[in-house]
Amino acid sequence: MSLKIKKVLVSQPKPKTEKSPYFDIAEKYNLQMDFESFIRVEGVDIKEFRQQRIQIPDFTAIVFTAKIAIDNFFGLCEELRITMPEDTKYFCISESVALYLQKYIVYRKRKIFFSATGKMDGLATPLTKHNKEKFLVPVSDVHQEDLTKILDEKKVHYTKSIMYRTVSNEIPQEKIMAYDMLIFFTPSGIVSLFKNVPNFQQGEIAIGCFGVAAAKAIREAGLRLDCEAPLPGLPSMAAALDAFLKENHKKK
Repeated sequence: MSLKIKKVLVSQPKPKTEKSPYFDIAEKYNLQMDFESFIRVEGVDIKEFRQQRIQIPDFTAIVFTAKIAIDNFFGLCEELRITMPEDTKYFCISESVALYLQKYIVYRKRKIFFSATGKMDGLATPLTKHNKEKFLVPVSDVHQEDLTKILDEKKVHYTKSIMYRTVSNEIPQEKIMAYDMLIFFTPSGIVSLFKNVPNFQQGEIAIGCFGVAAAKAIREAGLRLDCEAPLPGLPSMAAALDAFLKENHKKK
């Protein structure tokens, strides 16, 4: 099926650099390429956090899976007037997340471990070595359960704490329906789509996504997934979009 694609909406903030491949694609296919976040992240308030009955000073190690988790963890600490001891250990899902800790602590004076693979299993060795610690894992209200799989395997004592949540941004229905293609990156983006357009009918609107979770959410919502990444030979959303538009153009 050939689709008329002239206006594309990417459900992310606009790239800060003009060197983004999305702009190259827009020029290549003579498209209008717009960007709009369908979701935003909000930290939980003190009252909601206290209802979890978690005492941050009771934990000797913190696991961070994202920079946003770091921001919300230390934001809560500030509001609660908690200063983390210098001997607290930090376990991060990647080096970039670990380096982000410099925003809140003196990095060189802390015990910090990070995964070289960018996945939790890359922390297997340090977790084994420090499995007697008491771990706190700041998470979003919506998170994948396999996040703590490695912690279970290493039999460490840990507690998950919801410190932030994903909420839908309000986008006019008329604006969304004016596009020929919508691109998503998270299941929450699909939730936001139906919150803003309750009776959304896809019709000839193309839908693309990045990530297994987003693809699953799209299909479970009964929508047609026209463009998907990552796939073999298509490691990024931009690469998949380019390939889709090229193929779609041939069908005309």
